[in-house]
Amino acid sequence: MNPLGEIEARVRKLEDIEAIKKLKAKYWRCVDRKLWEELDEVFTEGATADYGPDIKLKGRQAIIQFLKSSLGADSVITSHVGQRPEIELTGESTATGVWWLNDYIVMQPNIRRRGYAFYEDEYVKEDGKWKKKSTKVVTMLEEWDMLKR
Repeated sequence: MNPLGEIEARVRKLEDIEAIKKLKAKYWRCVDRKLWEELDEVFTEGATADYGPDIKLKGRQAIIQFLKSSLGADSVITSHVGQRPEIELTGESTATGVWWLNDYIVMQPNIRRRGYAFYEDEYVKEDGKWKKKSTKVVTMLEEWDMLKR
C-alpha cells in the first residue's frame, strides 16, 4: 500500500472508532433522557441484549420496550457514565467494544441504586452508520439504599 493509502486507512479506522464512541454516548443519553424514538436509531433490527441472568432480549423493539417499561416512568431518574472504551475493528463493517459503566438510578421517592459493570458490545455498520448488534452487561457490584421517610 502506498503511504497515502496507509494514511487514509488509518484515518478511516479512527473515524470508525470515534463514530462507535458517539453511538454509545447516544445510547446512554437516550436512556437517561427517555428519548425512546431516538434510541431506535442505535440498534440493528435483530439486535440482542443481555442485561442480566433473567433479562435476555431479541430485537430492537423488545430492547427499547424493556428499557422504557423499566426506566421510563417520571419517578425513575437514571445517570449512566461510560468510559474507558476498548474498541476493536474486526472487519470493514464489524467491531467489538468493552466499556466500563458506573450508573446511578433513583426510584422515587426512596430507593437508590448504584451499579458498576462492564458492557460487552458488538457493532455493525449498516448503510454507512454504526449500530449496536448486541450488548451484554456484566455487573461487578450493585449498591442499594432504601431511604426512610
